[in-house]
Amino acid sequence: MRAEPYYAHSVEGHGPPHWQPLEDHLRQVGALAGDFAAAFGSAAWGELAGLWHDLGKYRAKFQRRLAGDPDRVDHAVVGALLAQAKDRQAGLPLAFVIAGHHGGLANLRSSDVTPPTPLIERLQAEPNLLQSLASIIPETVTALPLPPLPARFVACKALSGRERDEQFRSLEFWIRFLLSSLVDADRLDTEAFEHPNLRAAATGGFASVAALRQRLDRHIDEKTRRAEPTTVNRMRADALEDCRRAAELAPGVFSLTVPTGGGKTLSAMSFALRHAGRHGLRRAIAVIPYTSIIEQNAAVYREALGVDDIIEHHSNLDPEKESKRNQMASENWDAPIIVTTGVQFFESLFSNRPSACRKLHNIARSVILLDEAQTLPSRFLNPILEGLQELVANYGCTVVLSTATQPALARRESLPDGLPNVREIVHDPAALGSSLRRVEVSWPSLDEPPVAWPELAAELVKHQQVLAVVHRREDARNLASLLPQDGLFHLSALMCSMHRSSVLAKVRLPLKEGRTCRLVSTQLVEAGVDIDFPVVYRALGGLDSIAQAAGRCNREGKLDRGRVIVFRAPTDPPRGTATKGLQAAASMLRQQGGTLSLDDPSVFEEFFRILYFSENLDAEGIQAERGQFNFANVGRKFKLIEDRFSRPIVVPYGDSSERVATVCRDGPSRENLRALQPFLVNAYDADFERLQKAGAIETIAETVHVLAHPFKHVYSDMFGLVIREPILPNAESLLV
Repeated sequence: MRAEPYYAHSVEGHGPPHWQPLEDHLRQVGALAGDFAAAFGSAAWGELAGLWHDLGKYRAKFQRRLAGDPDRVDHAVVGALLAQAKDRQAGLPLAFVIAGHHGGLANLRSSDVTPPTPLIERLQAEPNLLQSLASIIPETVTALPLPPLPARFVACKALSGRERDEQFRSLEFWIRFLLSSLVDADRLDTEAFEHPNLRAAATGGFASVAALRQRLDRHIDEKTRRAEPTTVNRMRADALEDCRRAAELAPGVFSLTVPTGGGKTLSAMSFALRHAGRHGLRRAIAVIPYTSIIEQNAAVYREALGVDDIIEHHSNLDPEKESKRNQMASENWDAPIIVTTGVQFFESLFSNRPSACRKLHNIARSVILLDEAQTLPSRFLNPILEGLQELVANYGCTVVLSTATQPALARRESLPDGLPNVREIVHDPAALGSSLRRVEVSWPSLDEPPVAWPELAAELVKHQQVLAVVHRREDARNLASLLPQDGLFHLSALMCSMHRSSVLAKVRLPLKEGRTCRLVSTQLVEAGVDIDFPVVYRALGGLDSIAQAAGRCNREGKLDRGRVIVFRAPTDPPRGTATKGLQAAASMLRQQGGTLSLDDPSVFEEFFRILYFSENLDAEGIQAERGQFNFANVGRKFKLIEDRFSRPIVVPYGDSSERVATVCRDGPSRENLRALQPFLVNAYDADFERLQKAGAIETIAETVHVLAHPFKHVYSDMFGLVIREPILPNAESLLV
């Protein structure tokens, strides 16, 4: 080895004495990555990934780059070449991880996708590179052998058909977790060198799982002591006791079937913290489907457990209000309680990007609470279910499916990829559902014509407090336009999230005070939103949606019975799952003589059986791509929110104009772009083009689209973004 020093990182403005020695970086990253990978039984692989990840920095070209040479150097490929040289097959996982620790996991072979370059091409690009560095890289590093593969992968060659495909996908999943261990270790060591004590000062340590469990117990016990002795509160107490009892059971897959308003949020967390303490698990991860309820649930957790030990990771976070502690812990989920969205959780599990994968190793040995589990998207259900099975079988996790309308996710003949051995936490869900019955449901006749909007509006005005849930944004606007303005509220996705949150806060006040309150909304108001109406109208759709709407009726059980009126809308729901849900519900209504019980779990099992049978549960072909190690393809295709046909627009609400001005002044930094997130509305492509043609869209920082000031009236305080022809600027904006 040459005697001259080699470095991993340089500090701007300082010479080599202040640079990080390369071998120090390799060994420190190796130790960290080994510790991280130990959580899923792969410490030796993590350590080797760390030791080999930056071997390419021994290249003279890279050392010149540290001194200011602008030429780019592929330093990650050298360690990948070494892994392949050790064993062409067994070294492939390490080659993927090391080659992708900056640019992302690539496809194995050539494809039509954009970068990163397929792994095989990259390994073949410089065939003599490893040999040219043989006399420079320390032999104590290069002489290390590959560790044995985990036992579950050793027999891959002997398998065929479905079993072999499953093993390949399991290996693909493991590679992501190895990447996570390496990326987090690499970034933490680099951060510690460049900014010593930064993370320790920002995060300052977290409470233990045991301490949080005690804190939660005290909060819940005090809350129970003060609660009125109603039937609802007694049932909540019973569900809580079931959760505490079930926490002693062995890790695995659980279902928590509790009707809406039954206290699932705190009861599930009580299970999670007790179960984690009992079995040595490291954290609880609450996965919530919609940003519209994540802040609500996070507030419940903060009230019970304090603000310092709960990390929120979702797009609704306002950077101006987010603490440095939350920001840094969101990067790798190194905290005892994580509150995040289904999009963030599942897209990270199937991502190829280092920043998204960085947190994965901290999912191992966690309790994962899937809130409103019925909202798992059918078109990605097979890869999601297999991912959850992997987490339970090979990464020490427990998964809890928490919902009022339990989807039929258990493995059976009609769902061969379902979850095995699902254990119900509540000892008698049917009895609990019956005891917590708070509404009477009226079903429509399928032989009668749909109700017209004016007719429905005439029905709604008979009620001082009423919620109407419709299929589409246009439906909500049309119906609301027919109602008296006094006490009228409207919600749809044409309103930015900050606007929707404000409306929900305003709705709760007249409901509490007994004043007129009529809310017309799309289904975004349903799952988990804490509002309580005496009467709810719901357009006939999927049974899960109807049950969720019913959960907004007599939620606290203060009435003998609330009223839920299901009606046939004059429009159809959006194509896809929503339409198939309506068809399944209509089919069951006909079979059951025109009425269905929302309190019977078997009704929902039958509904989901019909729904899943009619759906393609792997619509994007994710499983086939995974089996071929096409990481880039999987990352590109696994998008839970379909945004190919819509464009985000910053709308004039709250202080959005000041935040836009900040982007114009300081540039589109990550923090500045996140600050715009609560003020975005996704417009369909056709609507975006109409606005753009009218001159109503202003583009800043090359990629941020803003509704121009002369057209701010296009965004309504009542309805959000409303596009009507002709699209004209304000008259005063034409005055000079």
